[in-house]
Amino acid sequence: MQKVTVQDLGRISYKKAWDYQQERLAEVIGIKKHNRTLESNVSQRKAIKHYFLFCEHPPVYTLGKSGSEDNLLLSESERSDKDIEYFKINRGGDITFHGLGQIVGYPIFDLDHFFTDVHKYVRYLEEAIIRTLAEYNIEGTRIKGMTGVWIEGKNGQPNRKICAIGVHLSRWVTMHGFAFNVNTDLNYFNYIIPCGIIDKDKTVTSLQQELGRELDIEIVKNKVLQHFQQLFEFEVFRMSVTL
Repeated sequence: MQKVTVQDLGRISYKKAWDYQQERLAEVIGIKKHNRTLESNVSQRKAIKHYFLFCEHPPVYTLGKSGSEDNLLLSESERSDKDIEYFKINRGGDITFHGLGQIVGYPIFDLDHFFTDVHKYVRYLEEAIIRTLAEYNIEGTRIKGMTGVWIEGKNGQPNRKICAIGVHLSRWVTMHGFAFNVNTDLNYFNYIIPCGIIDKDKTVTSLQQELGRELDIEIVKNKVLQHFQQLFEFEVFRMSVTL
């Protein structure tokens, strides 16, 4: 069973968390390279590392490498007035929003020690959120061709996206991850075309909006981690960090 270091970065700027992700990614890849040169000398091999970072970002829009800036509806000055940051990044997917009341998770896993299947990895990210929603009697689902977790529209309601997912892999080591709307202010999504989807039958939602009450985000976070643990079958090692 793999051991995963879980660190909660708290409320942190997107750039600072991104830099920290890249440091951990470089560390994991460095260990991987080192160990591959010593396959016949087990005693000098370094311990394999995996990380799972939780955090919450002040308002920020991020654009994936396959996205279009046309899906960002605010000018630079308008973003400045609203105190919203913006970054182009190297994950898959289009534009999304990160903000307060949202659980952001960044798994930095060496998939060589789990499974080397990107499709399966993304499905597991979705499944962890779907199982978390089920604990609140909400049926999460997938929509073919659209990565992320949705709540199916019924009785005239649109399909509603509650969790965005975008990942990047280097040497089978993952970074970026998911953004799960819990108590998120959904008004920020009015200034983008989320994930590039122009469709009256699709919108965004949050756990708070679906349940009609504010959630204890720490309780939700622990449920999410438990489901990741069950799916990926890892042991949790918690470590505090100050950035």
